[in-house]
Amino acid sequence: MVQSGFMRLRTLHDQLSKSDQKIADYVLSQADGARTLTIQTIADNVGLSTATVSRFVKRIGFNSFREFSLSLTMPTQSSDTFFGEIESQDGTTEIVHKVFSGARNALDATYSLISEETWQTALEWLITGNKIGLFGIGGSAIVALDGYHKLLRTPLDVEQHPDYDVQLMQAVRMKKGDVGIVISHSGRNHDTLKIARQLKQNNVKIIAITAHVHSELAKLADLVMASSAEEVNMRSESMSSLLAQITIMDSLFTLVGVKMGDKTLSIVDNMREAIEGTRE
Repeated sequence: MVQSGFMRLRTLHDQLSKSDQKIADYVLSQADGARTLTIQTIADNVGLSTATVSRFVKRIGFNSFREFSLSLTMPTQSSDTFFGEIESQDGTTEIVHKVFSGARNALDATYSLISEETWQTALEWLITGNKIGLFGIGGSAIVALDGYHKLLRTPLDVEQHPDYDVQLMQAVRMKKGDVGIVISHSGRNHDTLKIARQLKQNNVKIIAITAHVHSELAKLADLVMASSAEEVNMRSESMSSLLAQITIMDSLFTLVGVKMGDKTLSIVDNMREAIEGTRE
């Protein structure tokens, strides 16, 4: 199920460039006339070319303007239900379908937000970094732990701890040449920001994974990897956003693993042998 164009625009709005926000604001203001919007109409009203509008719809995750246009006619979620787009009369199959659809939408949108250059920069920093620290509080700690669990299978020197005080102590001990991956959906968590500021003070390169690219965390970071999720009330951060961030971590692990090839395979084989020794 394709995500409603209006929902996608609201979800991604803060992560868009100024010119893209101009297009998004115009489309959002035309909810009643969505069926009649054309690429030329949008271009004329925002003072940009049709080519720019065409590139815009692809940047927000649609294959073509036609697909984007059709998505504008889809119903959007009611904001007065506990789980946003899920209605009380929905059956089991419909509820599960909507959960899976939200996850797919979050992954598609996240994929469209991160450039190849950003992936390449993150990869280079990780494989040349002296020590890699992963930091996250609350739900983001799950992403940090998942990344740590995977990156242990590579030659990278990685560390992560779920306790906030220990994370802060780790940040204090990191120095220039190290890399910190800091995860926060909102980018506004005070404890997370304290860790990020400590890393910044120590001249540690910061890779931020956040859904809000204009947040304080994003401003502190040297590189931002934008995650996205449908903003659907209670479950937005705990489900779709979490999945998108874990997939970013999966991608970083895979990039490092492939880049470091034989060294990674050797470590994986040694770990597998050690773990097999614990089984009867």
